[in-house]
Amino acid sequence: MTEAQQIRLARQGDQAAWEALMHAHQEPVFRLAYLLLGDPDEAEDIAQETFLRAYKALKRFDSERPLRPWLLRIASNLAHNRHRSLGRYLAALTRFAQQDPDRIKPTTIKPDDDSQVLWQAVRKMAKPFQEVIYLRYFLDMSEREMVDTLEISPGTVKSRLHRALNKLRGIVERDYPELKEIVE
Repeated sequence: MTEAQQIRLARQGDQAAWEALMHAHQEPVFRLAYLLLGDPDEAEDIAQETFLRAYKALKRFDSERPLRPWLLRIASNLAHNRHRSLGRYLAALTRFAQQDPDRIKPTTIKPDDDSQVLWQAVRKMAKPFQEVIYLRYFLDMSEREMVDTLEISPGTVKSRLHRALNKLRGIVERDYPELKEIVE
């Protein structure tokens, strides 16, 4: 059954069709939310909210278009909103820590393999660069799908991806020389 057929059935209330669509797209949605937020619990919340909102808006979706870019756009918007909310919360915690710094103890994460280290390198970039790296290299999305997901022009996708790769190379050279072979 095609994705368009599953969407039409889901619109008619077929729960199995909607569950099949969710199952097909839950991993990329979760991973994008995790990339943008860095917290698995927050990412899980965003993924669930993405599918709830998508289901409610399914009647307005053009079933002749691929579903993944639309779902990832919803997840991205929700994650960005959550990130802004978390930013306000962290700002309040920072003010608290400045008033009583002895009550806050720093923690460190020790990566155990190249993928974790590469993930840390990607996380050092600005969110738009993280996003294009994730969509292109982790989800293997085409330029057209990236345009639909990010709602930006093809030229912007190309230039953002080019700049992201250059920044990633710089981060690796400066902070993670052991990964130099991976990003060349």
